[in-house]
Amino acid sequence: MIEAVVFDVGETLIKDDRGWGSWADWLDIPRHTLSALVGAVVAQGRDNADALRLARPGIDISAEHLAREAAGLSEQIDESDLYPDVRPALSALRQAGLRVIIAGNQTARAGQLLGLLDLPADAIATSGEWGVAKPDRRFFTNVITLAGADPHRTVYVGDHPQNDIAPAAAVGLRTAHLRRGPYGHLWADTSEARAADWQITALTDLPALLTP
Repeated sequence: MIEAVVFDVGETLIKDDRGWGSWADWLDIPRHTLSALVGAVVAQGRDNADALRLARPGIDISAEHLAREAAGLSEQIDESDLYPDVRPALSALRQAGLRVIIAGNQTARAGQLLGLLDLPADAIATSGEWGVAKPDRRFFTNVITLAGADPHRTVYVGDHPQNDIAPAAAVGLRTAHLRRGPYGHLWADTSEARAADWQITALTDLPALLTP
């Protein structure tokens, strides 16, 4: 029986539109151009941050983050960034008695902003707080500890087959691949995605799948 469900953040709970649009504006390039570059690196199986490196060769992304913050353009997440199925799905899982956790590759500030949304979750953690990011095995051992349940009774939900599904399964977690966002759609038919315990198209699919 499943006791805990852990959710990735980007393109699982929140849309990445605002973030990429802000980067395009900061780099003074059309938003469509950066969006196309993101699509290109996703199709090549590369990290999506490589889109910034293509748009601005030689860019120091960490330095640009600091410059953006100094310019008053720090990271923002609000209710409009959530996918519409997030609150209903998380609420239904908690009402069914499951522990609900949010843990993804995000900054510490993103974790704080998610906390301000008062989501129906028992805990929120980010790679920025932990100092280790997916697909590193240590990220998922931290997930197991935070979930407070045996790995085979814990489900990790994410859109990225290689960053979410495969490494979560490697530490014994159950997995649900979400067909959402560029990675979720483009790589939905890969062996990593098909190896997930469940393949879903909406978070609201989960309560019926995971609860008696």
